[in-house]
Amino acid sequence: MEANETPDTRSLTDAKSIEVPRRVLSERRTEFVRIIVQCLYSLGYRRAAATLESESGVSLDSPEYTALFFDVMAGRWDDCIATIESIEDMDCGARAAAAFLVWKEHFLELLGLKDGFLMARDVLSERIAPLDMDRQRVHGLARLLISSEGIVNVEDRVRRRLGLLLDLVEVLPPWVRVPSARLEHLVEMTVLKQIAACFYHNSPGEVTLYEDHKCSQEQIPSKCSQILYDHKNEVWFVQFSHNGDYLASSSRDCTAIIWTVNKDDSISLRHVLEGHMKPISFLAWSPNDRMLLTCGNGEALKLWDVCNGMCKFTFTGGANRIISSCAWFPESEKIVCGSWEPDNRIFTCDLEGNELEVWEGERMPKVTDLAVTPDGRCLISICSNKEILIRDFHRGNEWKIHEEHSITSLSLSSDGQFLIVNLNSEEIHLWNINVSSSLPDKFRGHKQGKYVIRSCFGGSNSLFIASGSEDSQIYIWQLHREMPIKILTGHSMTVNCVSWNPAKPHMLASASDDRTVRIWMANVNNNTKFHM
Repeated sequence: MEANETPDTRSLTDAKSIEVPRRVLSERRTEFVRIIVQCLYSLGYRRAAATLESESGVSLDSPEYTALFFDVMAGRWDDCIATIESIEDMDCGARAAAAFLVWKEHFLELLGLKDGFLMARDVLSERIAPLDMDRQRVHGLARLLISSEGIVNVEDRVRRRLGLLLDLVEVLPPWVRVPSARLEHLVEMTVLKQIAACFYHNSPGEVTLYEDHKCSQEQIPSKCSQILYDHKNEVWFVQFSHNGDYLASSSRDCTAIIWTVNKDDSISLRHVLEGHMKPISFLAWSPNDRMLLTCGNGEALKLWDVCNGMCKFTFTGGANRIISSCAWFPESEKIVCGSWEPDNRIFTCDLEGNELEVWEGERMPKVTDLAVTPDGRCLISICSNKEILIRDFHRGNEWKIHEEHSITSLSLSSDGQFLIVNLNSEEIHLWNINVSSSLPDKFRGHKQGKYVIRSCFGGSNSLFIASGSEDSQIYIWQLHREMPIKILTGHSMTVNCVSWNPAKPHMLASASDDRTVRIWMANVNNNTKFHM
C-alpha cells in the first residue's frame, strides 16, 4: 500500500477500474441479444424472438428507430428531424444526408397535392437548400417544380414511406437498427477468417459451425497413387481438362496422351495422339473439353477430337510459320497463336485455320507464351522474355508488367483475376491483372535455372500454387505464404509441369524428365498403382 493511500481510497479506485469492463460487458450483452432477436425474426421464429425480448428486457428496435418509424409513417417530418438530431454519434455528413432524405420525401408528397406547390417550394428553399449537400441534387429537386416528375401521389405514400425508412437505416449508425442478417454475416466472416488462417484448407463443403476450422496436412495431395509409364521419353507438359474428367500429357517422344479420370480417382489411357514429327512442348484444352490443341517444338499446331482421338486440323499459319504457343477463346470456336519464325507474330483464327486478326511488324516482340482470360476479355502474352503484355479487347487498351529476370512460363487462375509466372531466378511471381502494382507476391524454395518449369493454381478456391522443380521435387505454396508448405518427392529427374484437377482439389498430376506422369492424392490410403 502506498503511504498516501488509505484502504477506503484503494477500494474505491478498484471499484472504478472494474466499472468500465462491467459497462462494456453490459453493452455487449445488449448488442448480442438484439442480434439474436433479429436473427430469430428473420428465420420466422417470431414467438421465440418476442419471448427473448420480454425476458431480457432488450428490444430489437432502439427507441430512436421506433420513434422514426411512427413519425415517418404518420408524416410528422419535424419530429423525424428532431429524432435524427438527438442521435449523438453521427457525423455532419450523415446527419445532413438523413435530413435530406426526410425533407425530400416531404417535398415530393407536397407536389402530389393539388394545392401543395407553394408549400413544396418553401420546403425546398427553407429546409433542403440550407443542408450541406451536393447542389446538383438540390437543383434536380428544383426542376421537379416545373416538370412534376417523381411526385408522390396519396396512394403511394405508404410504400414510399417504408422505402424512406430503409434509406434512413443505410445512413444512420448501425445500432439504431440492427443490419439485416447481421448474425449470419458475423458467422460467415468468422468462418472465412478461419479458412484464411488455415495453412492446408483444401476441403470444400466440409466447414462446420460446431467446431473451429483447421485442416491437417493430409488435405494436400501428397501421396503418389499412380505412376503412368506410357511415354517413351521426357514428359514436358501435363494438364487436366476443365471438367476434371480427362488428363492430357505431351512428351519428347512426339506423342500426346489423353487419359480418363475414373470415378474411383484412378487414371486410364484413352487415346495416344500420333502425328507430330517433333517433341510436343505444349497443349491446351478447349473450354468445352471436346478438343485439344498440341503444339510441336518448332512445328505445326494440331487440333484433336477428344472423343475419337483423331486429328481434326493442322494449323501451319502459312509461310512455314512455327507456332510456339496458343490459347482458346471462351466459346471454343477461336484460338490465338504466337510465333517467332520467320517473324514475330500474334494472330487469331477459327478452327479451320482462317486468320481473323493479326498483330505483327518490326516492333512486335518475340512471344513465348499466351493465355486468354476465361471471359475472353484480356489476352496475356509473354514478350521478349521479361515482359507481360496485357491487351484488354473490351477497353481497347494494353499495358505491360516488367520483370527483372527471364520468364519461362505463364499460368492463369480459374477466374482470370490473377496470373503467375515462373522466373529463372528461382522465384514465382503472382500478379493481379486488374490492379496496377509494381510489387508482386513472391514464392520461393524450388529450383529453376536452366529449364522451362511450369506452375499452376489449384486446390479449393484456388488457394494454392504448385510447381515443378529441377531438383526432381514438387513444391506447394499456400497462396499468401512465400515459402512452401509441402514438398513432394518421388520423381528421379526434373519435374517440368504440374496440374491440379479443377473438379477434384484432392488430385494433382506431375510430368517429369524421368518419362513418367505421377498422380498425387490427398488422404489416399491404398497402395501405389503402376500403369504399364
